[in-house]
Amino acid sequence: MMSRPLFVTLDGPKGAGKTTLLEAITQGLRTEKRKVVRLCEKKSDPFRAETMLLVNRLARNPSVELEREICKRFALSRAWITQQVLIRQPADSLILMDRWYPSDAAFRRLIPFAEILQLNREHNVRVPDLHVGVVTAPEVSWARAAARSRGLGSTVIQRLEEHIACTHAFEQEIDRNGWLLCRNESRLDEATQQVMEAINALL
Repeated sequence: MMSRPLFVTLDGPKGAGKTTLLEAITQGLRTEKRKVVRLCEKKSDPFRAETMLLVNRLARNPSVELEREICKRFALSRAWITQQVLIRQPADSLILMDRWYPSDAAFRRLIPFAEILQLNREHNVRVPDLHVGVVTAPEVSWARAAARSRGLGSTVIQRLEEHIACTHAFEQEIDRNGWLLCRNESRLDEATQQVMEAINALL
């Protein structure tokens, strides 16, 4: 019996298929009679609007100082989610979170990820029991993002070259931090099975 919910996060660049994969994993786990709670960092963050004003400013005028402030604000938001949202979930549940601090490894351009990671630790942000880094070849995820109804709209990533750079940076951090690498560019059922096996191994 778990004393607290198992916490699993899916992170990665835009167009990597995280939401579709999350839905498939949720369905598979519920078929196995697991109690699954689906959360999204963006929707759980009460300070999101104010932080996004800074993100928009950063897109127009990049600076190390402003990006550091954004990283700190996100860490504070995750600390709030840790204390006000995660802690209130049933102990026998499994929390699937759409994005958490590993996503900063893809989207932050100026601040080293080791510094971002330390910020989250200092603010007692909950460490996931399983980090899943979802990636595809950048050209594949870029094409997927372009095909979506909302298109390629992104405050941070505007060009394919930037998307390629963020994908490569993210893959390096997956390897450096020992996260689970999930390549989601072929069959969805294979990616789903890989993540479900990793989750069941922890349970």
